[in-house]
Amino acid sequence: MNKSTFGKLFTVTTWGESHGKALGAVVDGCPAGLELDESHIQKYLNRRKPGQSRYTTARKEGDQVEILSGVFEGKTTGTPISLMVRNMDQRSGDYGNIAYSYRPGHADFTFDSKYGFRDYRGGGRSSGRETLGRVAAGAVAIKLLEALGISFCTYTKLSDRQRLQNFIRKKLETMPFICRIKSSRKAGAYLEQCMKEQDSAGGIIECRIKGVPPGLGTPVFEKLDAMLAQAVMSIGAVKGVEIGEGFHVSQMRGSQDNDGFAASEKGIVKTSNHAGGIMGGISDGSEILLRAAVKPTPSVSQPQATVTDKGENISLEIHGRHDPVIVPRAVVVVEAMCALTIADALLGNMGARLDKVQEFYKNKENRRRELSRFSFLFFEYRNV
Repeated sequence: MNKSTFGKLFTVTTWGESHGKALGAVVDGCPAGLELDESHIQKYLNRRKPGQSRYTTARKEGDQVEILSGVFEGKTTGTPISLMVRNMDQRSGDYGNIAYSYRPGHADFTFDSKYGFRDYRGGGRSSGRETLGRVAAGAVAIKLLEALGISFCTYTKLSDRQRLQNFIRKKLETMPFICRIKSSRKAGAYLEQCMKEQDSAGGIIECRIKGVPPGLGTPVFEKLDAMLAQAVMSIGAVKGVEIGEGFHVSQMRGSQDNDGFAASEKGIVKTSNHAGGIMGGISDGSEILLRAAVKPTPSVSQPQATVTDKGENISLEIHGRHDPVIVPRAVVVVEAMCALTIADALLGNMGARLDKVQEFYKNKENRRRELSRFSFLFFEYRNV
């Protein structure tokens, strides 16, 4: 079974292949009344589309999104939102030499082992282009979360321990990697060397989420950090995820890792955030900090040892248009998957406490009574 749906209440089902006619997503569970049009989604798709710098694939795709359903007069209707982007620049002939061989670092062998058949044109569903549907759906989730005061800042890094202060979000969205100027030059030189040697590079993506209320997630199997890790690890190029101090906690003492609490005008706050905004699997109200390790692009033009589907040893050179480093384009994909997770967790948390359920329906009943009283008075006024 091929599961292409993510989420429980706020769900997304993605569809399409790299060299098919189109790709897209169906978002279900989005509340009615959210202002939404193509422009809200397009700005996120523009962040992942190819051909924007010398460090990305030369494939030219406009990636123009179409909203097919679920939106009327600029607002969501509460019904499934269907999104589609048509493929325009496929070159399936570039993949002729891999129709019967397995590319190292790709899902060719494992896909064939599972299904006994595969779409070799760009990897089909295993292609990085599959993430287009995730980003389109994630843009809807981000729009919903913005209405609730939740914001995202996501960027690339060269070092997993690097800390950024006073950064400008708009600038981050247009830069291939974020670091000190000296390090940035070294990174550029390193990528140039990789390209010269027909090789590729990986990197780290960091996502900061502000405004998440305390209480999201559950104590056992659906911990918020576990759900975020699942969401981000489902991205094809991601090989590791950490929250807060992550693997660094193995080198710390308990007195160093523990986050203290203090009373303030804003209520109870933490004096540090080594936990990354999640404790015991539940959000604590502070900034959520997540990092993802992205592997080097597996499509390199160097000769590589592999086999055919008949078990014959061969040397394979991969042709076509590929990213020397996928990290800059994957930034918005990580952000989208985090947004989908938070949106789903928010909706799932609405029934966690009886007093909150009672408060919601009590207010709803009061509004109904007020509306009925207003209608009665209006009727009486018209008959005076």
